[in-house]
Amino acid sequence: MPYFVYKVLPDNQLAYYDSFDNYGEAKQLVYQQRQNEPKGSAAVIRMMHAANQAEAERLLTAPRDDRIIGDD
Repeated sequence: MPYFVYKVLPDNQLAYYDSFDNYGEAKQLVYQQRQNEPKGSAAVIRMMHAANQAEAERLLTAPRDDRIIGDD
């Protein structure tokens, strides 16, 4: 499964950068793009491991549950 690299904007819009079969190459692109983002930018650079581009986009835009730490 390839690694897909995206810029995720605050309104859940996605900007596709590239896909890689190798984790190291994808990680390097993520690092470079994060360095290029202006300070205070609300955009997030994310990498997603998925079977195809459609699945990666679905996973990136799916609402996430709040993380629960410990038992109450």
